[in-house]
Formats: sequence, structure tokens, C-alpha cells
Amino acid sequence: MATSALAIATAKPLTHRFSNSKHSSSPSFSCSCSSSTPLPPPNEPKLSFSSKPVAKQCVFNVGVGLLATSLLACSPLEADATRIEYFATVGEPQCELNYAKSGLGYCDVIVGSGVEAPRGELVNIHYTARFADGIVFDSSYKRARPLTMRIGLGKVIKGLDQGILGGEGVPPMLVGGKRRLQIPPNLAYGPEPAGCFSGDCNIPANATLLYDINFVGIYSGNAK
Repeated sequence: MATSALAIATAKPLTHRFSNSKHSSSPSFSCSCSSSTPLPPPNEPKLSFSSKPVAKQCVFNVGVGLLATSLLACSPLEADATRIEYFATVGEPQCELNYAKSGLGYCDVIVGSGVEAPRGELVNIHYTARFADGIVFDSSYKRARPLTMRIGLGKVIKGLDQGILGGEGVPPMLVGGKRRLQIPPNLAYGPEPAGCFSGDCNIPANATLLYDINFVGIYSGNAK
């Protein structure tokens, strides 16, 4: 349901030095790819080396270096996914709930500075939805994009309509605002379980739901 700022970790390019120096202080992918047979020092037994195994070892070392580079190049994507999961599973800062006559609990973590949510129009929101025990059951952050929904016409549960659009003592949300909602069963899915598929239901009956709402903006595709 503000666009999430995901910091993408950038990896410094990995450089490989191919050297046969004996005085290198840091590990490097080193090999001698010469086909000539090195001369042993005097007073040491002469050993016969074939150039082919050395060449194979060199190719192997290069392959290991390329594999390490490819794994390192993948790390920004992994960091991105980690941050999406992070934003989906941790809550906004705590705030003290106020309660409307309907039973809806609400409080503003950040009061926005934009326009109000217009009734009947499409809006973009980021959200994280939890049960009363704090377990996350849905989140737009896991999908890495805000949810576009029509507000004020009963297209979503009553608690979201009232919590975003306002009414009955609840102030309307403004673009850029973040609000926490505690939605009682009568403003959520009531006495029936919801989110059911093949007999399994994601939301039990009479569930109180907690929503962290981030009002990203008005959907640009609304008819003028």
C-alpha cells in the first residue's frame, strides 16, 4: 500500500591478478601458464613436469575466479529481496490509538502533506496487514509495488474505507501520510473466514486486523 526506498547494495568490481611472484602479501589467483619446464635449483633432485597439468590447473583457477565474480555480481538482487522482506515484516513506530464510534482504532505515524483521498477514486497505497498477535498475513511490500484500489465505495473492507477516507470523527489521510489501523471484526470480515482456497482460509472468523497504511498517492489513471 510511499514508495519504499530500497537501498541496493553495490559490489565493488573484483579484480584478478595473475602473478607468479613469491612476495605477494594477499591471496590471488596465481598460476604459471608457460609450456616450458622450469629449471630446478642446483643440489635439488630434478623432477620432470608436464606442461599439460599446469595448463589445466591454470584454467581451473581462472574458472574459480569467474565463479566468485558471478556470485558477487548477484548480491545486489539478494539485498533487494532482503529489504523487501524486511519492510514487510517489521512494524512502523508505535503510536497511541484513538477510537471512532464504529470501533475503528487509528493513529498517525506521519501526517501527510498532500491532498485528501478522494471518494470513489483510485489511490495507491502500501500496506502491511497483521493479525492481533502481530503475525503478518499480507503485504504489498512483498510484491514490491503499491496496491491500487478504489476508496469509499465499499470495494474494500469498511475499516480501510473509513481509515483512509475518514468519517465519523476519523480525519482523512493525506498523500504522504502513514497511519496505523486496528480494525475490529465488524469492520473487517465479520463472523465468516476469508481468503479461502480449497478449504484453507487465510483469515479466521471474527479476526481483529492491524494495518500499517502508507498513502503513496492518487492513481494517475483516474478519469478527468
